[in-house]
Amino acid sequence: MWRLTSRSFMAKRRPVCHKTSSFSTSQALAQNEQSVREITTLLSSHNWRALMETSDVPKKLNPDVIRSVILQNQVGDPKRLLDFFNWSQKKMGTAAHQDLDVLSALAVHLCNSNWYVPANDLIHCIIRNSDSPLAVLASIVKNYRNCNGSPNSVIFDMLMNSYRKRGLLVEAVNLFLGAKDFELRPSLLSCNSLLGDLLKGNKLELFWKVFDGMCVRKISPDVYTYTNIISAHCKVGNVTDAKRVLLEMGEKGCSPNLVTYNVIIGGLCRAQLLDEVIEIKRSMVDKGLVPDLYTYNILINGFCMGKRSREAKLMLLEMSNMGLNPDPMTYNALIDGFMRQGDIDEAFRIKDEMVAYGIEENLIIWNTLLNGVCKAGKMEKALEIMREMNEKGAKLDSQTYSLLIEGYCREQNMARAFELLDEMKKRKIAPTVLTYSVIINGQCRCGNLQGANAILQEMIMNGLKPNAIVYTTLMTAYAKEGRVEESRMILERMRNQGILPDVFCYNSLIIGFCKAKRMEEARTYLMEMLERRLRPNAHTYGAFIEGYSKAGEMEIADRYFNEMLSCGLLPNNGSYRALIEGHCKEGNVSEAFSVFRCILSRGALPDVQTYSELIHGLSRNGKMNEAFGVFSEFQEKGLPPNAFTYNSLISGSCKQGNVDKGFQLLEEMSIKGINPNIVTYNILIDGLCKAGEIERAKNLFDDIEEKGLTPNCVTYAAMIDGYCKSMNATAAFQLLEEMLSRGVSPDAFIYNVILNFCCNEENFEKALDLFQEMLKKGFASTVSFNTLIEGYCKSGKLQEANDLLEEMIQAQFIPNHVTYTSLIEHYCKAGLMGEAKRFWLEMQERNVTPTAKAFASLLHGFHNIRNTAEASALFEQMVAKGIEPDEMTYHVMIDAYCQEGNVTEASKLKDEMLMKGMPMSVAAYDALIQALCKKDEFSEASKLLNEMGEKGFRPSLRTCRVIVQGFQIAGNVDEAAEVLQCIVKFGWVSSSTTSLDDLVDGNQDGEKSEDSENLLKQTA
Repeated sequence: MWRLTSRSFMAKRRPVCHKTSSFSTSQALAQNEQSVREITTLLSSHNWRALMETSDVPKKLNPDVIRSVILQNQVGDPKRLLDFFNWSQKKMGTAAHQDLDVLSALAVHLCNSNWYVPANDLIHCIIRNSDSPLAVLASIVKNYRNCNGSPNSVIFDMLMNSYRKRGLLVEAVNLFLGAKDFELRPSLLSCNSLLGDLLKGNKLELFWKVFDGMCVRKISPDVYTYTNIISAHCKVGNVTDAKRVLLEMGEKGCSPNLVTYNVIIGGLCRAQLLDEVIEIKRSMVDKGLVPDLYTYNILINGFCMGKRSREAKLMLLEMSNMGLNPDPMTYNALIDGFMRQGDIDEAFRIKDEMVAYGIEENLIIWNTLLNGVCKAGKMEKALEIMREMNEKGAKLDSQTYSLLIEGYCREQNMARAFELLDEMKKRKIAPTVLTYSVIINGQCRCGNLQGANAILQEMIMNGLKPNAIVYTTLMTAYAKEGRVEESRMILERMRNQGILPDVFCYNSLIIGFCKAKRMEEARTYLMEMLERRLRPNAHTYGAFIEGYSKAGEMEIADRYFNEMLSCGLLPNNGSYRALIEGHCKEGNVSEAFSVFRCILSRGALPDVQTYSELIHGLSRNGKMNEAFGVFSEFQEKGLPPNAFTYNSLISGSCKQGNVDKGFQLLEEMSIKGINPNIVTYNILIDGLCKAGEIERAKNLFDDIEEKGLTPNCVTYAAMIDGYCKSMNATAAFQLLEEMLSRGVSPDAFIYNVILNFCCNEENFEKALDLFQEMLKKGFASTVSFNTLIEGYCKSGKLQEANDLLEEMIQAQFIPNHVTYTSLIEHYCKAGLMGEAKRFWLEMQERNVTPTAKAFASLLHGFHNIRNTAEASALFEQMVAKGIEPDEMTYHVMIDAYCQEGNVTEASKLKDEMLMKGMPMSVAAYDALIQALCKKDEFSEASKLLNEMGEKGFRPSLRTCRVIVQGFQIAGNVDEAAEVLQCIVKFGWVSSSTTSLDDLVDGNQDGEKSEDSENLLKQTA
């Protein structure tokens, strides 16, 4: 009865039309006022409609007249006023009144008279035609004030609820927030309804704005408000605050109801805090609340999701004892739970129990069963289910087919998957995004990216829009093949189509870039994630940890690891292994142990691979006691070691020369039923060869095939290297021929080993033949050139070595510090200092950092030709570059300074050596003592002579004579005699040498005498 006509009422007011030739403005206003009075008078009568129909009122109607009648409201009956409004619109034949103030006035009058139903209709009409909630509110408030009243909450609630029911939640929130400017206070019921709808629409930011607004206006929450707040916290996984709110309810005297408990139980179940769920349920029962079917369904589903299906089944018994009848949802949760735990038989027993209870299988149950068996790879069982479905008349849907297709895709049986896709189409069951998604995933798993893209195109042609899951699958597949640029292009395509990438999309790209060691590009996408307020997960951090660990940047890897822990994310075993391996490769065993302890401190049990990685790292770093300690702990935990674990221990033992321990471990492997692999034998053969036990190595080599294994390139390499080091060229070349005849291709290492052997034997004809073969096969490297250059240099073929360097550069092989150090060393030994210096300068031009050996060779060379200035300059350059001088370098420089008479600098170097724990040589002492004597510093020389004796050194007799003669010439006979006593005491001359003249004249026992050799020969 009170419904408005379906016309639109919200256009702008139109001015009253008038003919300027007939009426003036004042005449028109006067006529309108007269019409308003006439209409108002007629409206006071019960039969106003008939009176107006028989009068000329219809001719006098215009928007201004109608507006004035309604706004003046002299009728006093809002129902009659509304009827007149509808009647006037019909008579005018147009949507004459779309005036916000007119409609607001009508709504206000109706509400003031408690005519809420027609008022609500008017509110709906206003909202349909108004863009601004605040403009509507302002108009309503103005009309209330024109009536000398204040707006009540009823009309505001109507307005807010109308926006909410139409799904205009943003407008409803704006209205709520704007109401405070008009001192309007919405009812708690309206606030709760708005909060509930915002929660359902996942508009949590607006949800909290409304709740904050309620607090500001001191609208006290009730049980429904609290329930909504708990639900909002649970929705984002914030169960801590959800529990706090539940506690706050009790403190404020608001008792939670069954719905409240169901909400928090659901939140705790999703967070897998199942023990806390039991406590909450117990608390609920203690307060007299009885769990209902919905409560038990939440609990059963939560425990099944947490792989505690046995406990969930007990809850089914508990609810039956309470008189609650399980429904299909209850049984579906249990069936799914047992399927997830791999207990397929129990899942089917639950299904049979359900049927016996009188509940027939529905499509959801059938699909759950299919999902479980398909994921378990039991496709024959899946076909049995399909037959049973057909027998019972179950109607297959797209999900049924999608599950079956996914099962065959998991088996990489794409032919059968495509047969099912065709069957779907024949049955007029349209493939969905899920269907195409699983086929695309199957094609990607088979490495058929071209086929995956073809399915993507078919999907788009059928009018389906690929989602983030489809694109993530493709991105991951491209990234796994190292085609990260194509993966990046897919991300750009997603953006262009308005599909926002999620965490999984970014992860697939980040993992791809990290594996490609393009860490900066990976970081770019991490920053993009953070800017979009997407939270990185364990896989995100794991990618960076593994990427930086493999790149050897352990400080950065540790930083990501610590950040991951601070975010409450649990690293997986892959991340732990990457950190342990990375630290061990850097030789930082303590940090590797720190990571391992971190696993244990978190109550986690490291897996076999993690333990094995730590053992491997310790063994590689020579920490065998620690490695065996971890191995013992590993076995005490009941974890089974594998071949990799034993290989690590065998390798470590062999590297320390304990090959017998390696064989003990091999025997232990056999006792435990762990089959040694070819790696095990390679390690032992290499250990025996390095220990010089070639025959034993050959016997083990011959036994390999009896063990069902085939020697590989590494096996041959170890044997050939062993034969070369034992100078058995014949056996080495025989093995090389055997390799080739058995189709095992030699690698660069084997060629370099034989090349080195030929060079050491000075068989350069064979070496060059081999080298040319290496060049043809692409095995030649800087190492190969260096081996041949060093061979030429050692044989004195310096020109050939120089020519080979030129060939090396022309062939675009880059010389390194080993190349130049060899050339510099041997050119210096040959006294060709000009050429040696040329190599030195060329080395620096190529930005090759000189080694300590290169510096030492040049220093020695310049010292040989008595070019102390060049030697001193080189020494200063060496120290400035932070290169630690070795003993030979110190000795050369001490002698150089002594020859110059610079005893002060020589003494400084001697003190520096002793501080570093380096021993002085006899020649260096002799040079320093003789230099001191030349400076007439005989007392200092005598001290050094005594120091030599204390250290067990034996100076040359020439040095002893120089000191004695020095004291004699200076007239210090007593000091000379003391030197003689010192010489006799240390046994440097025969005790029969009793006079200074004997020593000075050289009259000593023949066996004790020695000719003084020059320092340079002693140093060399």
